Amino acid sequence: MSTELPEGQDLDGVEEQTTEGTTRLTDICSGAAGSSMASIAEYYAGKNVLITGATGFMGKVLVEKLLRSCPEVNALYILVRPKAGQSMQQRVSDMMKCKLFDRVREDNPDFHEKIIPISSELVQPGLAISPVDVEKLTACINVVFHCAATIRFDEPLKHALQLNVIATQQLLSLAQQMHHLEAFIHISTAYANCNRKHIDEVIYPPPVEPKKLIESLEWMDDNMVRDITPRLIGDRPNTYTYTKALAEYVVQQEQDKLNIGIIRPSIVGASWQEPFSGWIDNFNGPSGVFIAAGKGILRTMRANNDAVADLIPVDVVVNLTLAAGWYTAVHRRTSEKQNNQRPKTALVYNCTTGGINPFHWGEIEHHVMSSFKRNPLEQAFRRPNANITSNYLINQYWILVSHKFPALIYDLFLRLTGQKPQMMRIFNRLHKAIGLLEYFSSQDWEWNSENMSMLMSQLTPEDKKKFNFDVRQLNWPEYIENYCIGTKKYVLNEDMSDIPAARQHLRKLRNIRYTFNTLLVVFIWRVFIARSQMARNIWYFVVSLCFKFLSYFRASSTLTN
Repeated sequence: MSTELPEGQDLDGVEEQTTEGTTRLTDICSGAAGSSMASIAEYYAGKNVLITGATGFMGKVLVEKLLRSCPEVNALYILVRPKAGQSMQQRVSDMMKCKLFDRVREDNPDFHEKIIPISSELVQPGLAISPVDVEKLTACINVVFHCAATIRFDEPLKHALQLNVIATQQLLSLAQQMHHLEAFIHISTAYANCNRKHIDEVIYPPPVEPKKLIESLEWMDDNMVRDITPRLIGDRPNTYTYTKALAEYVVQQEQDKLNIGIIRPSIVGASWQEPFSGWIDNFNGPSGVFIAAGKGILRTMRANNDAVADLIPVDVVVNLTLAAGWYTAVHRRTSEKQNNQRPKTALVYNCTTGGINPFHWGEIEHHVMSSFKRNPLEQAFRRPNANITSNYLINQYWILVSHKFPALIYDLFLRLTGQKPQMMRIFNRLHKAIGLLEYFSSQDWEWNSENMSMLMSQLTPEDKKKFNFDVRQLNWPEYIENYCIGTKKYVLNEDMSDIPAARQHLRKLRNIRYTFNTLLVVFIWRVFIARSQMARNIWYFVVSLCFKFLSYFRASSTLTN
C-alpha cells in the first residue's frame, strides 16, 4: 500500500549537476554556509503557503506542523475537492476537528481562521480552480507544497498519469504565474527509481517522454491501456512508481523558472514524536498489515527477514519538507545576491532510514507481535502469531492452512447461523494487499543522502530540535510499539482502558486452540493409528526414538558437566 545520513559524513568534493539532470552540492553548500539565514519559523512568518493533498495523511501533518511550529505564518491555502457527498467546507471542518490538531487548538483556538480552502479537482483542466481563486493565489502565494497524488499501487495507468503527472504539470503552470513565489516543493517517493539498486539524489532520465505518453494514451480506450501497461512500466512494479518517476522529470523541466526542491520519502509510517507518538489515521502500507497481524487474521507473509524495512515516520518527512522549503527559498536569495543569477538545479532529498539506522523485516515481525500481545486489539479473530518467510512454497502452504482453511470453516459457521459469510472475502483482500507490498519487502535498496545531510548542517541548534529529521536518534523498538498502539487508538478507535478485556479474550482464544489441538490429536489417533497395526508400529518406533535421543542428550550433558 515504504526507502543516508552517516554521522560525520564528508561533503567535500561532491560533483555538480550533469547534463542528465543530476544535482550535487559543492558550490551550493559553500555559498549558503557562510551566510546568516533566518530560522525556519522566522522565514515562514507572514508567508502565504499553498498545499495540495492537505486532507491526506501527510498533508494533515504538514498543516498541523506549520500552524504549531510557525505560528506567525499568514495563511495556508489548501486545494480541496468535494468527496463522497461532502462539500469542500465539510471536509475541511472535519479535518480540523481531528485529534491531530489538539495541540494547535490549545495554543490557538482560532487556528482555523488561517486555513483557506480552495475548490479544486486534480483531474480537471486547470485543476478546476476558478478565475477568482487563480487571481488570488497568483497574487499572494510564497511557497507551494505539492503533496497530492494517488498512492494506489494498482491504479489504472490513465488515472495515475492524470493525478501524478498531468496535475503536477498544471500546478507548475499555475506556479509560474505566482508573482511572489519563492519555493516549490514536490513530494515524490524514494521508490520512483526502484528499478535501480543504488539511488542517488538526482533526477534520472524518464522511462518515456511524458508528453508523448500522454498524447498516445489520449486516443486509447481503457482496455487497450490496461493491455499495454505491463510493457510500458517495464521493470517497475506498478503504475505508482512509474508515474512518480515521470512527475520528477516534469518538475525538473521547470527548474530554470522556479526554485524547486524534491522530497523522496520511503515507506511513510506513523509519527515518531510530533504532534504525539504513534499518530496514524489509515490502513495504507504497513498499518493495514500490522492491524491484520494484531487481529490474528494475518498468519504468514512473504518477505525477506534480512531485508531492510525502510520505514520513515511521517513527522520526519514533514520536518524535512519544511526545512527544504526554507532552504530552497533562502538559498535562492543568497545565490542571487552573490552570483546575480538563480540556482540552476533542483535539490533532491532522499528521505530514508536504511542507510543510517537500518531495521529489518524480521525485527519488525518480532516487535509487532510482542506489542500486540502486550496491548491486544479488541475482538481478535485469533491470537497474534504471524511469520515471515521468503520461500514461495512454504508461504503458499501456510496461506492454505492458516488463512483459507480457517476462513472456509468460519464462513460455513456464519452460513449455518444465518449470517452473511465474509471471512474469505477479507482474506482475499488481504492477500491482494500483501501481494502488492511483496516487491518492497523482499529486497534492499541503497539511497544516497548527502543533500539531507547538508540540509541538517545548515540548521541552527534550535531548528534541529524543532524540525528534527535526524533518524539516527530513532529507537526502533519504541517506535514500533507506539506505531502499534497508534493503530489501536487512532485507526480502530479502541480505548486503552479496555486492554484487560482484550487480554482476557486472547486467553479465551488460547484455551480454544489448546482444546481443538487436543481433540485433533485424539481424532487422528482413533482414525488412523488405533485401527492400523502398521501405523501403531511406526508410532511406537518414532516415540522410542525420541526417548532414546533425549536419554543420550541427558547422558552427554552429564558427562560434559
